[in-house]
Amino acid sequence: MSKNFELMQEARIRGGALTMDERHLRPAAPNRKAKARVAEVHSEQQETTARREEYLGLVQNLFLARGEGSTRAVVFAGIDSGNACSSICARVAETLAEQRVGSVCVVDANLNSPALPQLFGVSPHRGFTSFLSRSGSIKDFTKPVRVENLWLFLYGSPEDLNCGTMEMSVPELRKEFDYVLIDSAPLNTHGDGITLAKLTDGLVLVLETNSTRREAVARVTASLHAAQIKILGAVLNKPIPEALYIV
Repeated sequence: MSKNFELMQEARIRGGALTMDERHLRPAAPNRKAKARVAEVHSEQQETTARREEYLGLVQNLFLARGEGSTRAVVFAGIDSGNACSSICARVAETLAEQRVGSVCVVDANLNSPALPQLFGVSPHRGFTSFLSRSGSIKDFTKPVRVENLWLFLYGSPEDLNCGTMEMSVPELRKEFDYVLIDSAPLNTHGDGITLAKLTDGLVLVLETNSTRREAVARVTASLHAAQIKILGAVLNKPIPEALYIV
């Protein structure tokens, strides 16, 4: 834990023989394969419970424990690719929506590797592009997903973030939804996360155990501080997301 904590700072029967009749009445003992499957199911249930508790803890620390309305729009960004940032952002959004504290919109801004449509089981849509070319509320160009009170908004293509009008989407989303969670591209290779974080209440770093290098965390953290972006904390994915660390 000490190594991980340092990483966060730079950037939870009866005996005797049986008669034939007794053998017939006594349920057969499960075989080895059945026992193994029972143990596997039990382990899966424990892991599911642990995951739910971890995500609820993230929601509590990030949104609910900071005071009502203090944190409403947040960017989730990894240092490198392959750190499950999209999955963590999606699950945090689901957990927040389940608390019924307000409407939640999760935004897929990882344009080079979009994952949220697949995670939520919906077809891709060009929400931002459609919003720019038509009239109406930005909420009209979002998609409701499997959790009640949760919507998905897509930027559509890398060009959307370079068109000079992207900045208008975040304020519009903040007006229509109580909470906005943005899944961004890795900070080591793209500047989208910094651009988006300037329009929100802050950024959450997603780190991978035994993968994210301390030097990379220090470099990215320095860039965020230089851009005057508030770092709300860091999540250590190991692979179950660990508690939010304040950095």
